[in-house]
Amino acid sequence: MGAQNKTNQTTCFIDEDVCFNVLTAIYTVIFIGGLAGSVMMLFLICRTNTRTLTMTAVINLLIGHSIFLMTVPFRIDYYVRRDWQFGPDFCKLVSAMIHIHMYVSFAFYVTLLIIRYLSFFKQKDKIEFYRNLHSVVASASVWAVILIIFLPPFLYYYGNKKPKGSKRECFHFHTEITNIVRILNYVVIAVILTVVCSLLGVQIFIIVKVVKNLQSKFSNYQVFWVQLKSLFFILVMIICFLPYHMFRIFYLDHVDDCFMFNEICLSITALSCLDLLSFALQSGIRKGCQCTVFSGQ
Repeated sequence: MGAQNKTNQTTCFIDEDVCFNVLTAIYTVIFIGGLAGSVMMLFLICRTNTRTLTMTAVINLLIGHSIFLMTVPFRIDYYVRRDWQFGPDFCKLVSAMIHIHMYVSFAFYVTLLIIRYLSFFKQKDKIEFYRNLHSVVASASVWAVILIIFLPPFLYYYGNKKPKGSKRECFHFHTEITNIVRILNYVVIAVILTVVCSLLGVQIFIIVKVVKNLQSKFSNYQVFWVQLKSLFFILVMIICFLPYHMFRIFYLDHVDDCFMFNEICLSITALSCLDLLSFALQSGIRKGCQCTVFSGQ
């Protein structure tokens, strides 16, 4: 019996104090970097053509990141105090937001890349809405679908079971993982892996084609660097989203043993908020600050 307990403890054991410190550090970096990136992007967007489909996707990505960042200070407070002081309903909302943010961000990344691929294969510099109002209507429609159709059912079914332990604990909703939830998770994991691998394959094909067409000194051409920027989006998905989903395959069968480790993997998904800071810095250091990082090419 003792040997069995020891085995269970070391399945993916991590000291709770170490875990809370790691989570505090990660979310602090996310909040500071994400907030700085959001502010910088707001200034850069004012100088950019917002009618392009690419920029519209980026603006919606900014909105998604900003909404999530508003919940991060509450996470940091909890990890520092080890005590949730904001009520169970708000805990449920804050806990759900990181999952919502992950999948909304993933959807906008995929949309942005598809737009770029269409621009490349159609040999267009950019794809635009006819008027700015059209981009506003399109964005409002997307968020209406998210907020009205997807968000209410998610919040209704998420966090219904009371977690074990102290009433002042938060984010302990792993007791809700049933067989149906496991199957749904496996489907989501398969879809994300398939989409990321497909996008990576297309991007590699495009880069190889560009290099062959340009032949020598391809690094001097704007079209080559535009494709590297598209590759950056895919790397964000690989670095931020894949570790969590790959670990989740194992986690679904070891929920009680690996909860804290899963929280760390989940926090890594939120590092995608730092893409705004990276975009802003790339745009800011370019001569004339023309924000060509968002070119639709």
